[in-house]
Amino acid sequence: MSNEAVSQDAGHTEREDSRRPGDDAAAEPRWLSESELQVWRALTLLIARLPSALESQLQRDSGLSFVEYYVLAGLSDAPQRTMRMSQLAMFTYSELSRLSHVMTRLERRGLVRREPDPTDGRCTNAILTDEGYELLVAAAPRHVTTARELVVDALDSDQLQELGRISERIVASIDGRLERETIAREA
Repeated sequence: MSNEAVSQDAGHTEREDSRRPGDDAAAEPRWLSESELQVWRALTLLIARLPSALESQLQRDSGLSFVEYYVLAGLSDAPQRTMRMSQLAMFTYSELSRLSHVMTRLERRGLVRREPDPTDGRCTNAILTDEGYELLVAAAPRHVTTARELVVDALDSDQLQELGRISERIVASIDGRLERETIAREA
């Protein structure tokens, strides 16, 4: 039996003998069926194109990247528009180092500031400034309009609810895998 070598696309396969000495036959992946492959390709296209479309609109209308907008939005919902950097990193699904670069760009524009946490000097708080809040308020209507045009209005009510359930399930799967990888790394 031959293994299947995978091209760029996770499901597209070309048959060839790619086994190496010592490879375990039990490690044979479960290849995607044609219908699964169609769904996978549609999802990967969505994953590539939706963020790009949202980013383009935000840059054009407000000069913000998607992650910058997400940082401002997260801070706007926090008490006193303040959040610990570690919490903001979790909220934005960013590594602290990446978030730090984003915060530096936003600080240069006067949209946020960082200060030591008064209750724990080891921590740093991210704070949304009045200027940052004003930019977010100005950017939000067009951003919501774009989200509505691209996603919400493209689906009927049932499809939208199904998309929500499917998205939550995929996110839970991703989070579970990340948790298992973290536990394995720490063991």
